[in-house]
Amino acid sequence: MATTNPPAERSNGQQVRRLFDLLNAGNVDALRDCWTSDTVERFPDATLRGADAIAVYFKAALAALPDWHIHIERLVEQDDDVFVHWQLTGTHDGAPFQGVAPTGRRIVLDGMDHFVLRDGAIVSNFVVFDQMQFARAVGLLPPDRSPADRALKAAFNAKTRLARRLRR
Repeated sequence: MATTNPPAERSNGQQVRRLFDLLNAGNVDALRDCWTSDTVERFPDATLRGADAIAVYFKAALAALPDWHIHIERLVEQDDDVFVHWQLTGTHDGAPFQGVAPTGRRIVLDGMDHFVLRDGAIVSNFVVFDQMQFARAVGLLPPDRSPADRALKAAFNAKTRLARRLRR
């Protein structure tokens, strides 16, 4: 698919807003204009290099959350750096994601990105979000302070005490 580079007059912050708009539209192919073969995306679960690898990641995420919506809470740009605080919402009822089968549960996930852009293209992006928040939202971990959470923590603490005793 042929792509065109974004207009040079677009600021780095505007370029990142365009990226979020394209993600919300599910248009991963158009996002290739934002990335190069050298772009590095650091997610909590993987570090990816290049437009092809990054596109595969986002296609999987969008397939898992068919009603994906990422809202920019705050965006700050300075020179080549753009920082974004965002909130992602969606329902985990599409394809499996990161080995987790669809649960049908609604997720609300807060996160931040640190983009570095040059000449309208993303050089790197460091993505931070609370993986425990995601795990609880999809039901992989029980709700905090619930009976199941207390039992899980008690079992973990018992294992930790036993491991300490065995090391002595």
